[in-house]
Amino acid sequence: MSTLADTTAATPTGGGFVVHANPAPVPDEAREAELVAPRFGTVFTDHMARVSWDEARGWHDRRVEAYGPLQMDPASAVLHYAQEIFEGLKAYRHADGSVWSFRPQANAARLARSAARLALPVLPEEDFLASIEALVRQDLAWVPSGEETSLYLRPFMYASEAFLGVRASRQVEYLVIASPVGPYFAQGVHPVAIWVSDDYRRAAPGGTGAAKCGGNYAASLLPQQEASARGFDQVCYLDATTGTTLEELGGMNVVVVHADGTVRTPALNGSILEGVTRSSILRLLADAGHAVEEAPVLLADLVAGLADGSVTEVFACGTAAVVTPIGRLAGAGFDHVVGDGTAGAVTMRIREQLTDIQYGRAADPHGWMHRLA
Repeated sequence: MSTLADTTAATPTGGGFVVHANPAPVPDEAREAELVAPRFGTVFTDHMARVSWDEARGWHDRRVEAYGPLQMDPASAVLHYAQEIFEGLKAYRHADGSVWSFRPQANAARLARSAARLALPVLPEEDFLASIEALVRQDLAWVPSGEETSLYLRPFMYASEAFLGVRASRQVEYLVIASPVGPYFAQGVHPVAIWVSDDYRRAAPGGTGAAKCGGNYAASLLPQQEASARGFDQVCYLDATTGTTLEELGGMNVVVVHADGTVRTPALNGSILEGVTRSSILRLLADAGHAVEEAPVLLADLVAGLADGSVTEVFACGTAAVVTPIGRLAGAGFDHVVGDGTAGAVTMRIREQLTDIQYGRAADPHGWMHRLA
């Protein structure tokens, strides 16, 4: 546990978090230099939010403290049994200087579902919201301004008890760290090439596919390496039972647009992560008059649709990139350009609509934005 609580003056905040200010924050000039062209996940702010849990006391010691290395026993359960989960969301600076997050309640709910699946204690929504609010307010100067820049927030929870044995940990740490990020596509949005894996499966029925846990991502690294060696940007996985229907990419959901305007995405089946961006986009597409179907997407039907033109666009969606157009889809026995290989009209329109809401450039008809500062 950090010793800063014992050596720095504590300042109470709303939500029960006490701030132990970093005694050596990054100098203003150095911070401003980092914000000129921030890269995803490479630079971190001066502080992190933290809450501890144990069986006897429950959640306690809510604080914001200096960002820094964690002290961890070599026998900590997370290192041996991978009992951990995480989330990802962003803080957006609007034109008036205020800072907002997008549907953080949905992230809190998903963290709770992931916790339940990984036998971790559920963090109350009010603590989740208070943790990101306290951190952002403390490190407000780290929230960048500019086209599609934001402060990426990474809440995570891990089993911290020192023991060897296959059971749920009786001690847990929850933290939030933050990283300023620039546009995901530095040179503008461009289509990506996707390899449909016939050799690997992301998740199986009854497994942890619907939980946002590190093991799911670790299992995707080898397929990603192999796809990269083939010249592809990402991997799309098929279902584990039949190997015939699309599920999702390693870190993004998939959406298919048909020539008649119908939009289809794989239904949530327990092995697909319930993306916050995914559900938001489906709502906006329905608002715009598209018929939206959450149903199995047969790979054979998709390949045939790309060949005959009845499928005009395919895109992926997630917090980091928001919406990513897919320009090429290939796998064992097929290789197709999607549409004309460029970003489609529906893809770009829905991306613009969502980012305009997030950055305060458009009305928020569904009340998705949550003010942080």
